[in-house]
Amino acid sequence: MKLWKIPSFGIANLTLLDEPEPEPGPGQVLVRVHAVSLNYRDLMMVKGFYNPRLALPRIPLSDGAGEVVAIGAGVTRFAPGDRVAAIFMQNWLDGAPSAARSKGALGGDIDGMMRQYVALPEQGLVALPDYLSYEQAATLPCAAVTAWNALLAAGTKSGDTVLIQGTGGVSIFALQFAKALGARVLGTSSSDEKLARAKTLGLDEGVNYRAEPDWASWAVEQTGGEGVDVVVEVGGAGTFSQSLKAVRIGGTVAQIGVLSQSNEPVAVPLILRKQIHVHGIYVGSRVHFEAMNRALAQTRLMPVIDKVYPLEQAQAAFAAMESGSHFGKLVVRMEVSA
Repeated sequence: MKLWKIPSFGIANLTLLDEPEPEPGPGQVLVRVHAVSLNYRDLMMVKGFYNPRLALPRIPLSDGAGEVVAIGAGVTRFAPGDRVAAIFMQNWLDGAPSAARSKGALGGDIDGMMRQYVALPEQGLVALPDYLSYEQAATLPCAAVTAWNALLAAGTKSGDTVLIQGTGGVSIFALQFAKALGARVLGTSSSDEKLARAKTLGLDEGVNYRAEPDWASWAVEQTGGEGVDVVVEVGGAGTFSQSLKAVRIGGTVAQIGVLSQSNEPVAVPLILRKQIHVHGIYVGSRVHFEAMNRALAQTRLMPVIDKVYPLEQAQAAFAAMESGSHFGKLVVRMEVSA
């Protein structure tokens, strides 16, 4: 089988290899991986910024979807021919996060999905919604579950106002889920073109943060001076202070990303005065994934894919992620080009 590995940090060092196909052990399922998708975490992992002490070599990527081709002894949840995706953290099946459940993250703690065949424990997989292609389904495990969990944790409901940042995978899924819940959605981006595209997906109002650096004041104005109910915060330290200013009293900042840095101190008094709920979101459990899939089956929501790359062009996919030019998700089809 073909697979990509990180032998040493850097996009240019990613290596395409041939290795024997694995065999499923007891309780394991062998999956033929048809497609994988990239997240910002994967780029940081490849570059060595996410975990400089990452044990190398490592197979990257948490997100992949494929077909069950064989099962090991004792497997009852799946059968050959089933369409499945792997969950991000192989040990977080249900319940609250814990140290033990947070271990086993694909593409980090353990080898990831950027390979044509993978053997995983049956409990670490979920069935796919029937209407999605493998390429579409490959976008779900990290970005979609993260966006779903962020809105769920904030108690988002019809009539709420949600603020998204940028137009990457998590933000676009958050836009789609929030609209499905009946919420109003505001968004920021450095690109007027991307904001226009987001409006075709339901974005109610958008602002270019290069033209309007004080986008928090803009968000407050858009809500009649109250502030938004939920901020899906993917920017990190560089945007966190403005997110605190943009959210209403008693609102929620769902802290997800670490895209930017800042030397500005955290505005702790603002958190106290406004009684803001700051909720760290690190993807979610298998139960979150399965609940989201049920919602997808009902709404027929279509994941937004910017581009699908062939297996041999994985490095180009990472370069596109690094450039930030994408809208939605970047996908690699795990087929050898003819």
